[in-house]
Amino acid sequence: MSIMLLILLQLLVLVSCAPRCDPGFRGQCKPTVEEKPKCTDVMLSYCDDMPYTQNMFPNILNHKTREDAEGSAEYLLLSVVEALLGGECNPDVRMLGCSVMAPRCETEKVLKPCRTTCEAVRKRCSHVFDGIEMAWPYFLDCDRFFVSDEEGCYDPLEGLRAEQNEEEVDGMETPPEYRDDMIKFNHHTNAQMISILKKTEEKCEDIARTYSIGSSTEGTELLVIEFSRNPGEHELLEPEMKYVGNMHGNEVLGRELLILLAQHMCSEYLLGNERIQTIINTTRIHILPCMNPDGHDLAVSGLQDNNYSEDDEEGPRYDFSNVGRNNAQNIDLNRNFPDLTSIAYSRRRQRRYRTDHIPIPDSYWFGKVAPETYAVMKWIRSIPFVLSANFHGGDLVVSYPYDLSKHPLQRNMLSPTPDAKVFKLLARTYANAHESMSTSSARCGSSHGVSEKGTVNGAQWSSIAGSMQDFNYLHTNCFEVTVELGCEKFPAEDELFNGWHENFEALLTFMEAAHRGIKGIVKDEDGNAVKGAQISVRGIRHDVTTAENGDYWRLLTPGVHIVTASAPGYAKAIKKVHLPGHMHTAGRVDFLLKKAELEPDNQKEEDSIPPMGSYDRFDPYNQYERYTLMADVTQNRPESAKKPWWWSYFILPEGPEPTWLLKHH
Repeated sequence: MSIMLLILLQLLVLVSCAPRCDPGFRGQCKPTVEEKPKCTDVMLSYCDDMPYTQNMFPNILNHKTREDAEGSAEYLLLSVVEALLGGECNPDVRMLGCSVMAPRCETEKVLKPCRTTCEAVRKRCSHVFDGIEMAWPYFLDCDRFFVSDEEGCYDPLEGLRAEQNEEEVDGMETPPEYRDDMIKFNHHTNAQMISILKKTEEKCEDIARTYSIGSSTEGTELLVIEFSRNPGEHELLEPEMKYVGNMHGNEVLGRELLILLAQHMCSEYLLGNERIQTIINTTRIHILPCMNPDGHDLAVSGLQDNNYSEDDEEGPRYDFSNVGRNNAQNIDLNRNFPDLTSIAYSRRRQRRYRTDHIPIPDSYWFGKVAPETYAVMKWIRSIPFVLSANFHGGDLVVSYPYDLSKHPLQRNMLSPTPDAKVFKLLARTYANAHESMSTSSARCGSSHGVSEKGTVNGAQWSSIAGSMQDFNYLHTNCFEVTVELGCEKFPAEDELFNGWHENFEALLTFMEAAHRGIKGIVKDEDGNAVKGAQISVRGIRHDVTTAENGDYWRLLTPGVHIVTASAPGYAKAIKKVHLPGHMHTAGRVDFLLKKAELEPDNQKEEDSIPPMGSYDRFDPYNQYERYTLMADVTQNRPESAKKPWWWSYFILPEGPEPTWLLKHH
């Protein structure tokens, strides 16, 4: 035992006397050196087609090893992104992600991808992520993980571009072919609708443009797609027309038809369809597929609840037919516009009463004005629209103004406008081009007893105040009709093709109707355009006014018309116009106005007419600021507990939830 203790003591002495590793004394020890990362072969299977063969770990996202990267939610997204996005933006998004997850390595250094490439892909593909309600991936942040050309970057899509260039060279002798194979006859969510419109804009960027006119109560964008030879510009003498759908959220066929129409016009224009090309090259067309996105969401939820209650034989039955009709504030948008019709009726006994450009009374702004109504009113006032149709459901008929009965005690009285002949012509134009609307056997709903060959006066059918079509006519130059597309407000998906087939010709024919009547330019003796000049037609107490560049459009029926152009400080100019019945393009009628002093007698007559200066008095109490604040509050609401359909796929057993995938987290 004593021998063993002696041996242990000797060992302790030896250890204590051994030289220690002290960095202060050179040569006593060698410090531990961490091995530097080296270039290794690319082993991530979804990144094996990158234009380089070596990468480095830890990568830019700080995944220490290839195994760490393969087990991450980021790599999982890259592996399914093609299927998730329906084949769109593939392989661009995947290769962009690989440039971050498997960074290019040369001579033991990491090369970063170019920011310009990232920005181009994001501009082209962000709407696809919006379509599935997914945020743009954080690791594709162009400012954070990508660098400028001056910093020595590389293009991660260079191999892809080389393949595309080869395909272009091989196919130079044959013209490009475009098809409608991406058009699908199904219902679309608001996000999907916006995605399709933006994709259509991208496909037809020379003739199409999307723009927002505002937001709904819940903050959803009211997106318009425009078709024109020069998108974004008003061209001299080119008429502007608009289509508005889904004003009532539960009436969805119009919404889907307008989404289909936008895609079809883009594809057919590229294919060389002469009729579509003529329409777009001579007309500026604005399409708002959905005016009430919040109501649409409620309608979809109500439909699902209704289907559930029908499956449950013992469960309660509810009437969901009107769920989603109103907006999120429970406002019926087609009763929310200023009631200018009552003002027009009150002026009828005046000697020179007018039914055009009636100012919005200040009292209107003390009521509850929906943000959707506000946005559309500003839109209508900002563009010189000539023609319009808004689409509803629940009947099969075209309704024309007035919507409000001229007698307060008789709610179903024929109440025509001064332009009754023009409105009847416009209504018949759509009804006759529709596959069955003008036939008596096709009519349905409450209009059946009063309609005539698929057309009806709105007040005679069902008197309402504050409608959009009355506002268009009485406040602007625009003539609008209301198209009821069928008795089924929310048709099944398998009925959408039939709805498209029945309305397709009518949609195009009505666009062409914007070229009926006359058009021209009003100038003074010096050749300057006269803005705001009044164009009057004898026998019709409704004038139109010239636009910014002095041009005007006046829808008229065939026949002989006496037309007058006038403006303050100028003498009137009068012309006699003959429009043949077979004429389907607007006749050119220009006016030259000469300077003249305003006669005292005329001044007295004009005193009974409200000054046009009051017409510019829009939103005097700054409601817009209130709506902007409302939208900000809406966007800052707590995240809903309901997650997108794809969310559970990205929840990994070990690791944090990938909340960076959520748009509103």
